[in-house]
Amino acid sequence: MDASRVLLHFTDQAEAAGRLAAELSLSCAQIETRRFPDGETLLRLPVPVPSRALLFCSLGSPDARLVELLLAACTAREHGVAHLALVAPYLCYMRQDMAFRPGEAVSQRIVGGFLGGLFDAVLTVDPHLHRIDRLEQAVTGGAQAVALTAAAELGAFVARTAPDAVLVGPDEESAQWVAAVASHARRPHAVFVKTRHGDREVDVVADGGPSLAGRPVVLVDDIASSGRTLVQAAAVCRAAGAVSVDAIVTHSLCAGDDLDALHAGGVGRLWSTDSLPHAGNVVPLAPLLARGLREHGLA
Repeated sequence: MDASRVLLHFTDQAEAAGRLAAELSLSCAQIETRRFPDGETLLRLPVPVPSRALLFCSLGSPDARLVELLLAACTAREHGVAHLALVAPYLCYMRQDMAFRPGEAVSQRIVGGFLGGLFDAVLTVDPHLHRIDRLEQAVTGGAQAVALTAAAELGAFVARTAPDAVLVGPDEESAQWVAAVASHARRPHAVFVKTRHGDREVDVVADGGPSLAGRPVVLVDDIASSGRTLVQAAAVCRAAGAVSVDAIVTHSLCAGDDLDALHAGGVGRLWSTDSLPHAGNVVPLAPLLARGLREHGLA
């Protein structure tokens, strides 16, 4: 183990952090947290901390996580950490990249700047970027910003599991992901067109592409949140004659009633990476994260 560096993590992410630490031959150190009765967080770092450290934190349940990152990063600096890199397989608040109505917060810019001010580097996987080209346009403040993609890993899984499938992007925003995954899977693909009527109401229509009649389909996207877009796309696929519809995403936030509605709406299996804990986790990210950290001089 490399004693000069350490991988910090929160208690509930110990398993995922442990997989990455094993890939990097690093030791793990757990950040302790507990809640006061009013909901405030008490945080304690494992001291001493080496002058260079990685902090592993995937940002599901983002509002509480961002406060924990603030406390952890500032405390690490107070204890002599000169270089602190955040490894966030899922990076929150990237979808709101412009103000659609007067007074709306552009959270991508705000949260990106917040993280860029806390950390010397931020590394993530398939962030939800559409109106900007590079992660460093969102993560500002001089931090090194690294966006990896799981397209090769997702494509390899599809090639093994659904070798005859047509891959479909459920909307225009998914075009970059489905094209990349299809390239690695060596499968044909199509992209649907989506009209959004609110946070949870969408219409999806086909816009050309290969025939789906008599074919299995795998929907491909970066995030499954409520799952509404996937349900609408599944209906279009079924109407076009698809014999089955499954879905694969990098980040699966879909759970509870939304997940039940997804399956009831015609999506058979929902596969994902392990960026966030989910029953559909089938693609481990630790090898990809380790390679990315090494290639960018962060491990």
